[in-house]
Amino acid sequence: MAYADGQSPHTFHIPVMGTGFMIDAPLRVAKYGISSAISLVDDVLIEQMRRFHCEREGEPYEKIPASDVDARARRITAYLNLLDRLVGRQVVRLQAAPFEAGSEVTRYFEMLPDGPLARTYREMQATADPRQCVELQNQLRRMAVPGSINVNIMSKGDRDLYRDGEKLPAKYSDASAALRGFANSTLSSSIIFSAGISPRLYGYVAEFDDFFPNERGELKKKIVLKVSDYHSAAVQGKFFAKHGLWVSEYRIESGLNCGGHTFATKGLLLGPILEEFQRKKRELVEQLHAAYVKALKRRGYAVDQSPREVRVTVQGGIGDAVEDALLREHYGADGTGWATPFLLVPEVSNVDDEHLRKLAAATGEDVFLSDSSPFGIPFWNLRNSASEEARRRRIGEGRPGSPCSKGFVQLFNVEFTPLPICTASREYQRLKLEQLERDDLTDRQREAARRSVLAKSCICHDLAGVATLKNGIDRKATPAVCCGPNIVNFSKVATLEEMVGHIYGRVSLVTNPARPQMFIRELAIYIDYLLDELEKRRLGFPSHSIEYFQEFRKNLRDGIDHYRRLADRFEAEERARFLDELERLREMLDAVPLNEDHVDAAVRPVQAEVPVSR
Repeated sequence: MAYADGQSPHTFHIPVMGTGFMIDAPLRVAKYGISSAISLVDDVLIEQMRRFHCEREGEPYEKIPASDVDARARRITAYLNLLDRLVGRQVVRLQAAPFEAGSEVTRYFEMLPDGPLARTYREMQATADPRQCVELQNQLRRMAVPGSINVNIMSKGDRDLYRDGEKLPAKYSDASAALRGFANSTLSSSIIFSAGISPRLYGYVAEFDDFFPNERGELKKKIVLKVSDYHSAAVQGKFFAKHGLWVSEYRIESGLNCGGHTFATKGLLLGPILEEFQRKKRELVEQLHAAYVKALKRRGYAVDQSPREVRVTVQGGIGDAVEDALLREHYGADGTGWATPFLLVPEVSNVDDEHLRKLAAATGEDVFLSDSSPFGIPFWNLRNSASEEARRRRIGEGRPGSPCSKGFVQLFNVEFTPLPICTASREYQRLKLEQLERDDLTDRQREAARRSVLAKSCICHDLAGVATLKNGIDRKATPAVCCGPNIVNFSKVATLEEMVGHIYGRVSLVTNPARPQMFIRELAIYIDYLLDELEKRRLGFPSHSIEYFQEFRKNLRDGIDHYRRLADRFEAEERARFLDELERLREMLDAVPLNEDHVDAAVRPVQAEVPVSR
């Protein structure tokens, strides 16, 4: 049963988190009108979860073996169709439930934000006329639509596949097969592309009819781009428009104040980025519409002269309802994304009891921006996760690296082998460490390079471990946890109602009294990132030019000026604290030497970290 995308009555969505955390979240939240996104990286996990839920729900299950040449796409289609059917049944049951305390339909309406639907619900509760009450209840049941079952593809994770040493056609690459799996499903929802532009992948979208208007002018499947700045949105949006494809949503994510992989901008901060989107959105939509109409006419489609809707949403480090409202009301965001706090909501995310305790107790020392990802992209990590403990244990036992059981990150590295291997694998780390001993490096350079090699961990298998361990599929799993730094502000294991209530300001789940405002936190992380990049240059590793660092600092300074003006919106006490922290960080930024002689000789200053300890 397919439901139209974009109907959610909530102002927030739950973004993708790793591969395992949200793999079946739609079965837990969609019936309440909450949209979420699942990762399509791991088709092995997807097949395991399909079997798990088929057995639980009494659905027939027929294994799709890995030996099938199109196994990845078929597994994804089968799982998404299963989710679509199961959510459809849940919604039918919810709409038929009585309006009484604790019922599913009552939970649906009690969690809503203030708005027309919530007001109709309150009107029904208040009416004394039995006939009118029944009429309003029937009306409400029809309006209890589910949230969207969206999917996410990481564009950089596009491994080419080989059989018997021969590369298969491009359509069998990991990202292309995942796209095909979604395109062939019964879902009416959105696909989210993250991690940058991929011409091969984006061009392949145009081969599927569901991304083009049907006879009613509707899009059954929509495109969402996760972007870190306006320029990226414009470039990628134009690429799609020239193929007759419309980007329905630009999902802006903080470059560094988020969970999982990070994609730092050149010092552009979230506030100024949102302001630029707000200022230029109409211009962008008009430009894209012109290219879109031209391409549709070329393909023989009827064209609506009015541009389609474009949503701009924002996510990354949002801490409370005040910040959520600031993003929507001041910057005009059409919605917000809340991810990391939902790791502490067991009825939504897959987190086993041990890691729930670790997340609830996490401090600033436990959550770090790591070199763990074999993609070579900075990656937020929980220091005491089972995955990190296993990695350190293997190093201590003299056998660093991980068994490569899935190979989704066997993408680029051919330093030592004719076919790509993963930099987290035992084979690669053994060969690389041997090479470092032969290389002409200083002791400090060799040690820094060695640490970087040993930091890599198996995020393919271990990010799935949260789901396979919690659901009894793999009791030996060693889960990786890629929470964002925002987790240190929360320590209470919460219900879905409590977390939704926190987002809407009905209750507060923040337990860290020293929590910095989200823009301050992002700025501090960016300064630390700048200092880390300068340290890499000083050690002689491949780095950026002095001009890059100077532009980076200029953008941070411009962001600080923007936030000084923004502070006028805050209450007196909050404004004073905000400006004090802003000034301290500005002084730290100004103290960073950025000329050729100083940069290459500088010793890394004290970190810019805003205090986050409980």
